[in-house]
Amino acid sequence: MTPGSQQIRFCTAPDGVRLAYATVGKGPPLVRAAHWMTHLEFDWESPVWRPWLTELSRHNTLVRYDPRGCGLSDRDVGDMAFDAWVADLETVVAAAGLARFALLGASQSVSVAIAYAAKHPQRVSRLILYGGFARGRLRRGSPVQAEEAEVQLKLTNSAGAATTRRSGSSSPPSSSPMARPSSSPRSTRSSACRRPRRTPRGSCRCRAGSTWPTSRRR
Repeated sequence: MTPGSQQIRFCTAPDGVRLAYATVGKGPPLVRAAHWMTHLEFDWESPVWRPWLTELSRHNTLVRYDPRGCGLSDRDVGDMAFDAWVADLETVVAAAGLARFALLGASQSVSVAIAYAAKHPQRVSRLILYGGFARGRLRRGSPVQAEEAEVQLKLTNSAGAATTRRSGSSSPPSSSPMARPSSSPRSTRSSACRRPRRTPRGSCRCRAGSTWPTSRRR
């Protein structure tokens, strides 16, 4: 791996879902828990995300991954529950061979990071949380927020379906090497970069993660 480049590999969650994860940089490991709408290669080339990723990996080995249903990870998955996302973080940590590391949770992944740290306190040296929530929008007791969440999901699904009808299939067939990548390392210029971040259905299912009952361990 050349300086400033990321290396992408794949691992398999307990339920058979293929997860893509990337490592870049040298130094103490820093794991970024996955959240909604990521793509390991698009984000690496993005003028929005690249500077942030560069700084995070300047003095650390940064490990990040695409969540189930998104990016280079498997798209068509049956289980999008909170516990499955925690298990995916466990899978990536094991695949990367990390014994102890700093854990970063942002937005949707804050609750995942907290749950992992509570379950594996001996592995987490530091826990960094940014912009998260204690309860999902459908579990806050607010009819207004619940209605807003439902409307957003419907709009996302409708807009995505319309785009798919105009442009054709939004993801490659399952026989394509882009859809089922090998387990070997992938370069940042691979053909998988052409994959969209997520299918319309997958976007809605992952967005529904805002309903997670993340305060269940009170």
